[in-house]
Amino acid sequence: MFAKLVLAASLAASVAAHATFQELWINGVDQGSSCVRLPQSNSPVTSVSTPDIACNANPHPSDGICQVMPGDEVTVEMHQQPNDRSCANEAIGGNHYGPVIVYMAKVDDATTAVGSSAQWFKVAEIGLPSDNPDYWGTEVLNDNCGHYTFKVPSDIAPGNYLIRAEVIALHVASSVGGAQFYMSCYQVNVGGSGSASPPTVSFPGAYNAEDPGILINIYQQLTTYTIPGPTPYATTSPAVANTPYPTTATWNTALQPSTVPTAVPTPGTPGIGKA
Repeated sequence: MFAKLVLAASLAASVAAHATFQELWINGVDQGSSCVRLPQSNSPVTSVSTPDIACNANPHPSDGICQVMPGDEVTVEMHQQPNDRSCANEAIGGNHYGPVIVYMAKVDDATTAVGSSAQWFKVAEIGLPSDNPDYWGTEVLNDNCGHYTFKVPSDIAPGNYLIRAEVIALHVASSVGGAQFYMSCYQVNVGGSGSASPPTVSFPGAYNAEDPGILINIYQQLTTYTIPGPTPYATTSPAVANTPYPTTATWNTALQPSTVPTAVPTPGTPGIGKA
């Protein structure tokens, strides 16, 4: 009976709590939706073999390109509904537990590049940072009003890039095809004079439907979790701690804006601080 109740709750949550990555911040400056390819809906991709696994299903095009430098702190922001930035609502609701992962891909033109033809390298991830109790990257995301911050690698070559932000929800992932993938692609230009060209993977191709971090029963006590995809470039994944994970927000939720900028900010625009 308990298993049936868990399954029923999972299915109900899967309908009610979908989400999308919608906004971007650079060093605490709100870029809003000015350079994101917004998904058509908040429904997930469920096949790892479709081209949609790269940048979602037919996302809205964008002509915006946000400017970043190597070493900058970039924050991706997720919410359940379009233009809802309220911290009163979970970024991704229900029991959509799973990792948060960020990739980048160097491209010729970020406004026209096809995500499924790009070559991606992972730059950040958080999976199961604590097993006492099990605490997921998506819960850290919710603690921080949907914000997840990473550093642009300090040595990558200048030029246009796509940033692929992703949540993998594992609440019904105990059978093949059950995992839910929520991703958006952002369009940026990286400055500087770096020359590094990290090893890459393709989407589709980077994931297999039976990878241990994709085909998994999370309704058991876990002590380890294998985050799908390659090892992050120039950074490390948080180890699984056996102490409770701190739930205090590192993002200043009191200064969270309610509106969404749609134009790329002008240089020198002040920020509100960083996550």
